[in-house]
Amino acid sequence: MAESIGTAHRISPRSAFTGLTALLVVLVSLLTTAGPASARENGLLDVTCTPPSSNTVTYNPPLTATPSNVQITGSTSYGPCVSSSVPGLTSGSTAAQATGTRSCLSLLGASPRTFTIIWNTGQTSTLSGNQSSTIVGAALVVTFTGTVTSGLFTGDTVLHTITGPATDITLCTLGLGTVSSIYSTVTLEITSV
Repeated sequence: MAESIGTAHRISPRSAFTGLTALLVVLVSLLTTAGPASARENGLLDVTCTPPSSNTVTYNPPLTATPSNVQITGSTSYGPCVSSSVPGLTSGSTAAQATGTRSCLSLLGASPRTFTIIWNTGQTSTLSGNQSSTIVGAALVVTFTGTVTSGLFTGDTVLHTITGPATDITLCTLGLGTVSSIYSTVTLEITSV
């Protein structure tokens, strides 16, 4: 009886090879058809910038819990950046100044935003979308999602994240301090659709 079980499960080398070949053909066809569709659905990363990319914003006079007229100066330095479609792109920057009525509570919440990045190649990208700011633990996290509306990478989607310390902001919202400046690290991803 032991011999008949062994004989019943014996597979010839030729049928094993044929079965393995059929399995490989199925796997290759699945990988070939699923790969490009998945890449199209997720998009291709056109450029990514990581820390030490940074953002600095200063407020003059410093923000308090009471709204007042302040001058706001902001700048962002992007780099190192890596681009799959523009190999020479390695860094970028933004700079802006504004005057408005603000308090430290104005730093939290959501608002529309448009800004332009000047790349080291001399090209520009204008980004438009929505920005939301929140305190997560001891960090201020500012997330911008939108699209490139003109210039390099037009039509691509954007995820821009700024992370900095929230201690001064938390104390300010409690009426226990002021916010004169915020230094944060930046991550930027621009993805084709």
